[in-house]
Amino acid sequence: MIRILLAEDNPADVYLIEEALREHGVEFEMTVAPDGEAAMDLVASQTVLPDIVLLDLNMPKRSGGEVLESIRRSAGKELPVIVLTSSDSPADRDEALRLGATCYIRKPTGLDEFLQIGATIKGLVGG
Repeated sequence: MIRILLAEDNPADVYLIEEALREHGVEFEMTVAPDGEAAMDLVASQTVLPDIVLLDLNMPKRSGGEVLESIRRSAGKELPVIVLTSSDSPADRDEALRLGATCYIRKPTGLDEFLQIGATIKGLVGG
């Protein structure tokens, strides 16, 4: 079973990500942080880190970039962090990768494409 930290403020996207994981047979335990500050607190306070972090860039309280920087400072580069965002800005993509994102995925608009995110996560951490 993989442990996932999902930093996402949109309940509909949380639901779709859970469905994408189930669709691809990923057994998971998910903790959801509804804002960037909660995500940073969760990573800092956990004695056992998640196996993967799914991170939205556009979050309340703290930006995804700030969260990513904090994760890299506290957890190092071994923890996979997938930036999962609605932004298709090349500047956002470049900045996320510069800050240490494992990969950058633009949130799809179609259900079938969204469900493929489960395959990406499964490929990174198994499950």
